[in-house]
This record gives sequence, structure tokens and C-alpha cells, in this order.
Amino acid sequence: MKLIHLSDLHLGKRINEFSMLEDQEFILNRILKIAGEEKPDGVIVAGDVYDRSVPAEEAMGLWDDFLISLSEMHVPVYAISGNHDSARRFADHGRLVSSSGIYLAPEYDGTVTSVEARDEYGIIRIWLLPFVKPAQVRRFFPDEEINDYTDACRVAISQMDIDTSCRNVLVAHQFVTGAVRCESEEIVVGGLDNVDASVFDDFDYVALGHIHGSQSIGRDTVRYCGTPLKYSLSEKDHVKSVTVVELAGKSSVSIRPVPLAPRHDLREIRGTYEELTARKNYEETATDDYIYAVLTDENDVTDAMAKLRIIYPNLMKIRYDNARTREQRDLAEGGNAERLSPMEIFEEFYEKQNNQPMTEEQRELVSDLIVSVWEEGR
Repeated sequence: MKLIHLSDLHLGKRINEFSMLEDQEFILNRILKIAGEEKPDGVIVAGDVYDRSVPAEEAMGLWDDFLISLSEMHVPVYAISGNHDSARRFADHGRLVSSSGIYLAPEYDGTVTSVEARDEYGIIRIWLLPFVKPAQVRRFFPDEEINDYTDACRVAISQMDIDTSCRNVLVAHQFVTGAVRCESEEIVVGGLDNVDASVFDDFDYVALGHIHGSQSIGRDTVRYCGTPLKYSLSEKDHVKSVTVVELAGKSSVSIRPVPLAPRHDLREIRGTYEELTARKNYEETATDDYIYAVLTDENDVTDAMAKLRIIYPNLMKIRYDNARTREQRDLAEGGNAERLSPMEIFEEFYEKQNNQPMTEEQRELVSDLIVSVWEEGR
């Protein structure tokens, strides 16, 4: 069975007030072209279809058009909601579209939907686990010990009737411990949303969403495909792609990325104002790319943004890198609170107030309280 693994479309996203809708329409058409060439047995979409829980009409139209196109190509779709999606809204009409080979995971209710498919090697089950939080899973299994996201996923998976003699694919949207994050992702301070990869051991392939850079975690078959477009400067060096997964017999999985060429790249340029506006330095480049400019002039350039946009119409942001800004950064880096977990911040505060470190019993109490407060806030 051949599957195309996508995730984190973030339809309707804006970056520095630039709408990505036209770029997203372009890249979805590129994906449809790849689907036509690859002729997959299915397309997986591992969450964050939309950028917000109440998507704009235009974003919903893009998603509908994409699904209709795949349905017309007779390519089944297996999709789940992510943390940016409204699980209930996402699954609306799910039963109706299933008749067209489009399977949308319902809101988590203590069970996980699976779809059975067959090929020359036998049965393959595709499990659709939408983004879940500990509080959601705890609601349905109050007698289980669910203290964190690993526990939540472990309990949710333990309730599935998994036949390990056949091939099993899990579609999930979580942060698996060890994954490398990007600036455009929703960050949870202290890593409270970490999920240990061991909870996925029974699956032949785990199609993950949530992390924007393509990567495998622990083993090749636990994989993030990454976003189809660059959504932050931290992604400027990424080569965006879709992941093509081919499952032959049991434990025989091949994985290959297929690169995606965007309508506009997102990149950084650097130099003095004079250098960035010199024709010889930009005339052979794609000046309509999404640009982050770093000016190295020692003095601020008046109306730099407006002037540079004459050459670079999609200039998103400028910053200065000179003696003044480097000194400011050195002073700012003296405080490291943003790099500390909530537990480390509290320990530091406690020690300053009481002139002694916390006991192990106190650490356990505070840790439990932090998790509890975090869950109530989610």
C-alpha cells in the first residue's frame, strides 16, 4: 500500500499580515499533481488543516476543493484534527463524506476510529487519533492514572483493539519527545505536552503532525512530514516535502520525501541598505520571495521598510544587526527565564526566598500543581 503523508496545512494562516491563501492554493495543487503521478492508495492528513478553530470561509473552500479533487481521483483521504482545529467542527459531515472515501476523525469520545483496507499483502488498519489532552482522555477513563500527555496517549491507544499480526498505521497529532521544534509552532513551556515514542510501539507506521520540520523520532517509521510551506524564519533552510510511505509485508516499510516547490520562497537577506538596494546584488534573485531583511548599517535607515519594498514587494520584516543591537541582545540574554521550565523557575524563586533548596517532597507537590494548573488552562 502506498500512502502520501501530509500535515499542518494551516489553511488561512497569515504571516506578518501577509495572507498565505494563494500560496496554500498553489501548494495544494502541487500536491494533487504529485498524487496524480504517484497514484497512492490513500492520502493521510495528520492534523492542523486550519490555522484557527473558526476558519475563514476561503480556508474552508480550499480544503473542500482539495478533498473533492482527491475524491474525483478515487484517492481515499484519512484526516484528523490538530490542536489548531475545532475537533467537532472538523468532523462535521464526517459520516456523509466517508461514503466518498473521505474519512474524517470524529471528536475524541473514548474510542478511536479505524478504517480497514486491503492490498496484495493482506489487511491494513489506519487508526485516526485526533489531538488529545490529558483532561479529555481522563474524562472517559477516570480510573486510569493520566498525569501527562504520554499517559493520555497510552490510555487512548490501550483501548484500541489492535491486531499486531496485520499492519497498523496510526495518524496522530502530538509532540513526541525529541522532535525539533520551529518558531511557528505552539510551544508549551517546560515540555508538558511531550509524548514518549514508546506508546507507538504496536504500529508499523506512525504518521505524525504538529511539528513543522520533517523528521523521524526514535525509528524511521515514527515520522513528522512537516508543513508544505515555510511558516517562520526558523524554517528558511527547510526543504519542504510530502512523505510517500509504501507498506509491503509486515515490518516492510519504505519512506521517501517528494520535494515541494513553493510559489514564493521564504528567505533571509543580509547587508547594508546600500548593498541590499544595489541592482547587481538582487537582479538575478527572486525579489518577490517572502523576505526577512537584516540591515547591518550602524545608523537606522529612514523609512527602510517602505524603501526596500520597492525592490522586495513581499518584505515581511527588517531588523538591525550592529554594535547597538548586539549590546542590547547581550543585556537581554542576562535573563534566561524563557529557557527555564516552570519547575525550574519556581525552584529558583523558592531558593532565593528561603535561602535553601526545595526538598524532593516539595518538588513533587509543585510538579503536580503545575500539571493541574496547565490542564485547567487548556
